[in-house]
Parts: sequence; C-alpha cells; structure tokens
Amino acid sequence: MLKQNLQLKLSQKLSPQQIQLMKLIQLPTQAFEQRLKEEMVENPALETGKEDEYEKDEYDTSEDFDDYDDYDNERIDADEINIDEYLSDDEIPGYKTQANNYSDDDEDRTMPFAAPVSFHQNLIEQLNTFILTDEEREIAEFLVGSIDDMGYIRRSIPDIVDDMAFTQGIYTDEKTTERILHVIHELEPSGVGARDLQECLLLQLKHKTPTASVELATDIIEHQFDAFTKKHYDKLLQKYDISQDQLRAAIDEIERLNPKPGGSYESNIKAVEHVVPDFAIRIVDGELELTLNGRNAPELHVSKDYQEMLQTYKDSRDKSNAQKDAVQFIKQKLDSAKWFIDAIRQRQETLFVTMNAIMHYQEEYFLDGDEAKLKPMILKDIADMIGLDISTVSRVANSKYVETPYGTKLIKEFFSEAMKNDQGEDVSTIEIKKILETVISEEDKRKPLPDDKLAEILKDKGYPIARRTIAKYREQLDIPVARMRKKI
Repeated sequence: MLKQNLQLKLSQKLSPQQIQLMKLIQLPTQAFEQRLKEEMVENPALETGKEDEYEKDEYDTSEDFDDYDDYDNERIDADEINIDEYLSDDEIPGYKTQANNYSDDDEDRTMPFAAPVSFHQNLIEQLNTFILTDEEREIAEFLVGSIDDMGYIRRSIPDIVDDMAFTQGIYTDEKTTERILHVIHELEPSGVGARDLQECLLLQLKHKTPTASVELATDIIEHQFDAFTKKHYDKLLQKYDISQDQLRAAIDEIERLNPKPGGSYESNIKAVEHVVPDFAIRIVDGELELTLNGRNAPELHVSKDYQEMLQTYKDSRDKSNAQKDAVQFIKQKLDSAKWFIDAIRQRQETLFVTMNAIMHYQEEYFLDGDEAKLKPMILKDIADMIGLDISTVSRVANSKYVETPYGTKLIKEFFSEAMKNDQGEDVSTIEIKKILETVISEEDKRKPLPDDKLAEILKDKGYPIARRTIAKYREQLDIPVARMRKKI
C-alpha cells in the first residue's frame, strides 16, 4: 500500500560570505595576518596603509581560494553598472584600531627565531664522529630515518633489512644491521634507537657511572621489568633481599631516566615558538581594561587606481567591448574588496564583544588571579549575553589567547561546567579539580589515596562527588591511579 506524506522542513543555508566570515573569526592573530596577506595578493583592488608589508612576490596565492561571493560567472551588462557607487573620495577606512597593544616603536619589530637543527639531522651529524664504511654509513642513516619522534625504532630488524633492499637497494643481513644499530645506541640523547621502553631504560643506565644503585636498577629493568612497572615493591624487596632504602635509591635512578629521548629534543625545539595573545587584560585603578591586539585591525581601503579606471570608463564616449570586460573585472574586485573590509570589521567587533563578556563574567578571577574564583561558565552563557550563536563564541574561545596579569591563557580554559556543593551553590569544575590536585599532591605517597577515598575527602570539604567523577577528573588532570602513584 502506497502512502503519501507532505513534510515541511525549515533549513538555513549559510551564504559563501557568512562561511568566510566564520573562518575569519576562528583564526588567531598570526593565522589572520597570513590570511590577510593572501587576500592582498589575490585582490589588487584591496590596499593597506603599509603596502611594503605585503610584497606580492613573497606570498603565493592560496590554492584554497574560492571565488569571493562566487560572483557566479554572472554576466552583468557594463552599461547597467552604477559606476558612481564605486567612486568615492573617502579612501580612509571606516574603522581604525580601537585598541592597539603596540607602540609606534614596537610596531615594526620582528621576533627573532632560532633555526634549530632537527632531531634526525642532529643524529646524522653525530654519525660523523664514527669511522664507518660507505655501506655502514648508508645502513646507519636508514636506521636513523626509521627512528620516530619519541626516539624509538618500532620495526623489527628483518623488516628493516627487507625495506632497505626493496626501497633503497641496500643489500645487507640482519647481523650487520644489528651491529650498526649498536652504533646508533651510542648517539645522544641516550636511549635513542631503542625498540621498546625496557631497552630504552637499559641503554640509559648503561651510560651512567656504575654504582650500587645503578647496578641494582639495571638488574631490575633487565630481569624484573614487569614487577617494576606494576610497582610490586614487596616482591622486589624479597627477590633481591635488600632494604627499602636500597630499593628506593635504585628506583630513584630509574625515575630520573627519560622514557621518550626523542620527545625531549622536540620539546626544546618547540620552546622557541611563542604565542601571540589576541587580547590583553590590564587592571587600571582597580578596574579591568580589555584591549584587542591591534594586529587584528589593519587599515584597509579600496585601490585608488581601480577607482580611477572606473572614472576613465565613465568619462569615455566610445566604450569598446574590451573596456566593458575590464569594467566587469573591476566591479568584481571592488565588490570583493569592500566585502573583505566589512568582514574584518565584523570580525574585530565579534572578538572584542565576546572577550569583553567573558572578562566581565569572570571579573573576580581577573581581578586577583585566584582560580578558585572562576565561575562555572558554558558557551551558552556568553552567547546569551551578547546575542551571538554558540558556534561563534566557540570559534573565538577555542583558538584565541588572552594576556592577563597572571600569564597568557587559552580562552577556552575559562569555560567549565557547574556542580553543586553541599550548600547547594554552583561551583566550577575547575575549582574542584584544583582541590583534587592539591589533595593528591599532599597524600602519603607510600599509601596513595584510591578514588573512593578521594571522593570521601572532597565530600568532607563540601563537594559531594561520585567516585567515577573523581576518576574522570583525575584522568583529565593526567594523574595516574593510586597504585601507580605509590613510592617506596
């Protein structure tokens, strides 16, 4: 039996301009500047007050650049274009930087960056200190190339031998490859080239000055690795017939080792990166003052040359087909430039209004920096305050930083859910996590507190929380279970 239904659906479709605006809002300061440079290259009708900053040959046009507005291959009769709409004596942008964190002296300064040698390049250079034949050198370089960012070789020797033969034409055997791997194990950082955590720790211990503690630590890792990782200390005390102090000294040696030798090198490289805050909050005469990084509000205007080209067309008596085609092109570029200028203004206003609402919502925190004073706050709270969509607030919060008297913070860190304390008051989950972290840091590490005991302690402090919630918060704080926090 056939049935007919009439269904009415209400849907909203974003225009290309709205989609582009959302993308602009999401960009943090540095990414926004790059996007602006791409637009300057793409649209010659768009100019800035500092043209030397946007040299065309320095930037490639973005491959993702879609036709603005689409302008949809729509053909408009040149005679129907009201040229006077595109001719304006006002070349000054309709907005200026409302809040600029940079003085005139700072405006053109650039941050010098270190040019660090990559992790793998550093290992290759270390090979120069070893006497190797050409064949051995090729094998060594291939092994270095097989090391991941954490410093490990995750593949078996037979697989590596086969891969060298098939992809590099390097024909060798497993015994030779294993011998060259021992050379890799001599490189710094110590432990690099290990095939698992146990081997990584052993390599580092073997590079240490031999002492009773180091020798015991080496034996534990080599022969009692499973008991050590599970923190079965009683079993180790019985196995080696040693005192707790002796075992503690050996464990201290192990805990000083680096389980990710490559990761530490990468973190040193990343340390040269810096975050450009999108906002700054200052306390002036006991009041909060918000400023938007001036780099988010460039001075843009429509090209005078393009306006003059339209004027020339308007004044000419005989209008050729070529001129009419030129007017079509100019009209498209001018429309695009005007839209982009307006989009930047909207982006600037959206960023400022959103952060201003967050600042006032969390006023108590921003005045004294006490994280316990962070109020529960979700995206909807801010969206309702400023009359914007939740997704727009999310785009601002997820990718922007604010400089405060207490350090530069990612804005999304100020958002948290609410929970009730024993007084029935809403408290932030951030506050509860902070208390949980403090309780765990002050526990007796010889008898670390299990989750149910932590739940009891927080309940006594006025925060009735279930054990499973404690476990969730502990994991979010990257704190291991009680057994793994145990120290001898």
